[in-house]
Amino acid sequence: MKTTYNKKIKSKIRYLLSVVIITSIFQSCADLDEDPTIAQLAPGAYSKIQELELGVTGVHARLNDASWMTTFYAPFWAGDDITTHFGSNKAEFREFDQRQVSQANSRVKNNWEAIYRTIRAANTVISNNEGLILTDPGEIETQTRLIAEVYFLRGVMFFHLARIHGQIPLPLVPDPDQQLGLSDQVTVYEQIESDLLAAESGLPDVYPGVNAGAPRPNSGSARALLARLYLDWAGFPVKDNAKYAEAATSAKQVIDNSAAHNFALLDDLEDLWTLANVFNSESVWTIPYCKSCGQPNRKFGKLGNPSDLAGWQETFAEIRFFEDFPEGPRKEATYRTEHDWENFNDQPTPVFKKIVGPIEDNLAPDFQTDRNDFFIRYAEVLLIYAEASARSGNITAEAWEALNMIRRRAEGLPFNTPNAGVDVTTGDLAELAFTERKWEFAGEYLRWNDLVRMERVEQALSNRTPQTSMNSSGELLPEFNPIKGSLGTDNYFAPIPQREIDLNPSVNN
Repeated sequence: MKTTYNKKIKSKIRYLLSVVIITSIFQSCADLDEDPTIAQLAPGAYSKIQELELGVTGVHARLNDASWMTTFYAPFWAGDDITTHFGSNKAEFREFDQRQVSQANSRVKNNWEAIYRTIRAANTVISNNEGLILTDPGEIETQTRLIAEVYFLRGVMFFHLARIHGQIPLPLVPDPDQQLGLSDQVTVYEQIESDLLAAESGLPDVYPGVNAGAPRPNSGSARALLARLYLDWAGFPVKDNAKYAEAATSAKQVIDNSAAHNFALLDDLEDLWTLANVFNSESVWTIPYCKSCGQPNRKFGKLGNPSDLAGWQETFAEIRFFEDFPEGPRKEATYRTEHDWENFNDQPTPVFKKIVGPIEDNLAPDFQTDRNDFFIRYAEVLLIYAEASARSGNITAEAWEALNMIRRRAEGLPFNTPNAGVDVTTGDLAELAFTERKWEFAGEYLRWNDLVRMERVEQALSNRTPQTSMNSSGELLPEFNPIKGSLGTDNYFAPIPQREIDLNPSVNN
């Protein structure tokens, strides 16, 4: 009992510090006289705009508490692009990797709890704002933007959790004692849509005073997440094909207004993974971190290396996926191909450059970094447009161009310059775009959801045996974390944590 209490105290201290730290990460926060921890925790309705500002900062602090470790993305180890260590202390990651996830998995439990803390914080801000009547036009504009931002954060948290669990509770008021059951999938999607539409209507084209990459969301960030939502909605489990057209329309809206939102592809994919570019135009929404401020990111650097490279042995690349990956600049930007990984003494698996960083940044000795999370990239918006246009039966030259921009950059070519040797204008555009996503977002915790929405888990995961990778003795390398659980649709979503069922039996479906 004392251990649990101490953990709660430490968590509370970290959160209070986070409220202050997040203010320093965002350039847009106002200078305030009040102690931000006191203002954030004070109950009741807000009486001035500064309290609302601090409340929103508190929601971001909760988000960082939820997202700063790999637990936030642990369920996505299920994809065919990512694996983990075959032993060590990675058993709970292996459960996802091997499709045999226990309700006692602490990664599931901790992620669920942290996301709902963020949602409760958002609900508190929305509730406390209801009595805040302002008369100054500038303050009214700020209030509109801040509340829209909170709706964005709540919608994204619902969305992230729904991608993991499918049906989830949808608390919309700050009552911590609510005993809500699971909402059906369509209701969940409709709530996410409602939150993101509310966000879009109140957010500006560019959030004032922040770095590139929308570390605080703008209206284009919300519309881009809507495009991702509609793409999922059109796939498993709802399979509402009409949503493909909405996904394409939403993505096209972001593309047409990309200059207004300061969104653009980077010329070189390699540049995305450098510390110099943690804020960049390609990130449509960024979760920022700051190591020196005490708010580090613990998903990169050392976590991606085996013990041969003094690594933390957590986030490895799948061998078969690496073997199938087309050669060229994009593969070089995705993996550290200079390593003799086939002969690692620990676990011979390829190393993600996206995780450990380029050699010049020297992130390998540390598991806490200044890397940001690019939650959704402009490249994904382009590929959603290409795929959704095709699946909705509305193939246009612009849809082909969206695909070809990504293909050109993958070959190290200027993405805006047509190239007959790379460009495609015939064939199955939907499948070409789907496959392009496979390579473009390898190691970015997106592949699993693509396999789920297209019901291709069994196709991808039943064929992971390396075909050509051998060690220096000429021995074919094994698959280190073989599948143990079902690859059927009945096993696509993670179970509700047992602790939540114990506390609230109505979530036991």
